[in-house]
Order: sequence, then C-alpha cells, then structure tokens
Amino acid sequence: MRNILSAVRQGVRISLQNIKSNKMRTFLTTLGIIIGVMAVIALITIVNGVIGSVMGQFSSLGAGTLSVTITGSSLKKGLTESDLQELGALDNVAGLSPSVSVTAPVARTGKTLDSAQIQGRSEYYFQNEDRISYGRALTRTDVEEESYVCIIDQDLAENLFPGENPVGQQLFIGAVRYTVVGLLGEDDNLMAAMSLSGSDSDGTVLIPYTNAMKLSGSGSITSLDVYVADTDRTEQLIDDTEAVLYRIFNENDDCYFVFSMDSLLDTMDSMMSMLTYMLAGIASIALLVGGIGIMNMMLTSVSERRQEIGLRKAMGATPGRIQLQFLLESLVLSLIGGFVGVILGLLVSWAAAVALGTEFVISGSAVGLGVGFSAAVGIIFGWMPARRASRLNPIDALRSE
Repeated sequence: MRNILSAVRQGVRISLQNIKSNKMRTFLTTLGIIIGVMAVIALITIVNGVIGSVMGQFSSLGAGTLSVTITGSSLKKGLTESDLQELGALDNVAGLSPSVSVTAPVARTGKTLDSAQIQGRSEYYFQNEDRISYGRALTRTDVEEESYVCIIDQDLAENLFPGENPVGQQLFIGAVRYTVVGLLGEDDNLMAAMSLSGSDSDGTVLIPYTNAMKLSGSGSITSLDVYVADTDRTEQLIDDTEAVLYRIFNENDDCYFVFSMDSLLDTMDSMMSMLTYMLAGIASIALLVGGIGIMNMMLTSVSERRQEIGLRKAMGATPGRIQLQFLLESLVLSLIGGFVGVILGLLVSWAAAVALGTEFVISGSAVGLGVGFSAAVGIIFGWMPARRASRLNPIDALRSE
C-alpha cells in the first residue's frame, strides 16, 4: 500500500512538471474539457433556476387546491348552497372558495371604469396566503350577511384612486355602493392568472361571492376552489369530491371537472427533469471531444518520450508503474480542465441568473457531475496511451531517436 501511494505521489509530481513544461499544449488540450464542464455546469444551473422560477409561479396559482368546474346539464346548471356544504364536509377539506366572475362598470365620483373584473370570493380565499398588502380580507360575516365591502387590486387602485389611499374609500359597482376594505398585493395569484390569460381589464374587485351571484343573476355556483388540508392525501380527496359530484348530478360525470394543480406541478417537474438530463447529455458531447484531445496529446507524449520510457524500464520500472504514470498525467490534465470549467460555469450561471432575473443556486449535483465526468474522461481516454507506453520494448525505445 505504501509503495502504491509513493508511486502515485511521484506520478503526480512528474505529471505537473510535464504540464508546466508544455503550457500552451496543455491549455489547448484541456480547452475541450473546460468548455464541456462549463457548458454542463452553466446549463444545469441556469435551467434549475428557470425551473424554480416557473414552478414557483405555477405554485402560486393554486398548489394545494382543487379547482372544480361545473358544466352542468339541462336539469341542474350548478351547485347550490346545500351542495357546497356537502363538499365542505368531506374529510381533508380545509375550506371552499366559490368563484363568481362578471364584468361590470366600476365608478367613483367623476370617474368610471367600463371593464373591471368583479370576482366573488369567500373568506377561505384569503386563508392560505397573505394576499392583502393593506387593509383586511373578506370575513365569513361579510359573506353570510352579503356586506357591501370589497377588495381591489393595484391596477384598479391606480386607475380609480391615483395617488390616494383606497382603503376606506367608496366606489359603485353598477348602482350599488361598496366600501373598499383592502388592497391586494402585487404578486397575488389572481392577478397572475389574469395576466397569463391575457386579460386587459381596468382592474379587479373582489366582493363576497353571495353578492356576486346576485350581480351576475345566477342562482348557482359553476366554479370553486377546494382547499386541501393535507396535500399528501390530495388524490383521495379528488376521488371523494368526484363521488359527491357524481351523485349530485344524477350519476352524470360529464357535468363537472376536478383539476389539481399539484398533479400539473408533478408532471411539469418530471418534464423539466428530463429536459435537464437532455441538456446535460448534449453538453457532455464537448467533454467527449475534449477526451479525444487528451488521448491525442497523450499518444503524442508517448511517442516523444520513448527514450525516457525505455530508460525507466531499463532501471527497473515495471509496466504497471509506467502505465500508472501516464494514466495519472491524463487524469491530472482532465481534472485541471474540470476545475477551471466549474469556475467558469458558475460565473456564466451567475451572469445568466442576473440577466434573466431568476434565483442563482449552486447545484451540487451539477458540480459533481462536471468534475466526475472530467475525471472519467481522463481515465478512459488516457488508458490506451498509458497501455501503449507500458508495452514498449525498452531496447526499441532506447534505440529511437
């Protein structure tokens, strides 16, 4: 064991001496490894940052909730209050938030917005996240008593109350006077969803869904969010919800649709993982090209150092020692390129994260993959030249010019 460690130390020392004596050739040889590792690190890190940003946006649109859409039938158009109570009584349901949407003019003294989005919601809509940037959320009392209170988003506040604090102010929805009690945050998922759908309304007003039902002239609910208490049992809740709806709509499963954002996130996560592996595979092609460059340089080195090899064999060096020497030299070359590639890859990733506005997170797996792959390339592509050097006949090698 001690002899092996001594041989390795000596081999590394000789390798570094040979690398220093041929700096330009070393740089050109390791360039392929540097580019390959840099590409692997940069692509994986950038893609992971973009994935994290995209997944975060989709999560804010409803992770931990079930979206129920009612298409209805000629006999039953939507859900009644008793139907909502039955759904709300299911195990693992934290709450329900019916959604009623209508476009209506919104006005205050001297100014009118013709295309504001009116969203009817329950108190549970504000339960899971801190959606309100100022003021208060809707309460159960507001919903049950059909209070004339509302919450507005940033766009409507700028359009209707420019330069003013909207909380406590009054506005008219149709001919009904409402008091503004809260202001939505800029990152609220309702506005994000409207942005994704391409809506260009003058803003959004949230009112109790009981009021919105009267405003829309509808006596039933056709859309609601079911908040999940334990996300590990989401699939079971989907089955239970569909079973209740199946019975409510007289065993007609074409009248409703239950969708889980969590299932979409799982699918997207799988797709993004496949994309990451594919990009890493493509970037690894550069590492293979760099490995070929190392093999070519090592073969050249074996030819140039035939007399050195012959002399060492004549002095008692075993073929194994000769093979280890050239294998270590190939490995050191590859690792030097790998470490330089890691540094450059992280710098490129950081610059890309700043430019794209995504989070920069160093991926340990990407760094490990880059360094491990470069080491593997050094061993694999250095094996044949090392093997050739170990098989040289010492007499023939000493005779060479």
